[in-house]
Amino acid sequence: MIEDRLPTELWVTAGLRRCNNEGIPATVVKKGEKQSGTVILKINQLDKNFKVFTQGRNVAGKLMWYPALNDKSVEESEADSYLERTASLDPDVWIIEIEHRDGWHPFEKGIFT
Repeated sequence: MIEDRLPTELWVTAGLRRCNNEGIPATVVKKGEKQSGTVILKINQLDKNFKVFTQGRNVAGKLMWYPALNDKSVEESEADSYLERTASLDPDVWIIEIEHRDGWHPFEKGIFT
């Protein structure tokens, strides 16, 4: 997959551009390491609270998105607390916030699909 070879900064920029093209608000809350920083998504589902997804790899090495916080929708303060703890442990992490009522994000199926 092409996303596996791109620097994180370029990959994130492409995802944000896709959000912009779809009219979906998205922003970088925290910039991480440009080449290989991992990404965490904070999805604002508006009246449905927030969901958080962490980037990881499955046993085959494929990029996957794993729900954090027991896959629950949580208040923003709980999502932010989790993100702050994670960023304190990994200063290279990127945090991206996306507003979408249904929880869509451009990275789920690949930014180039």
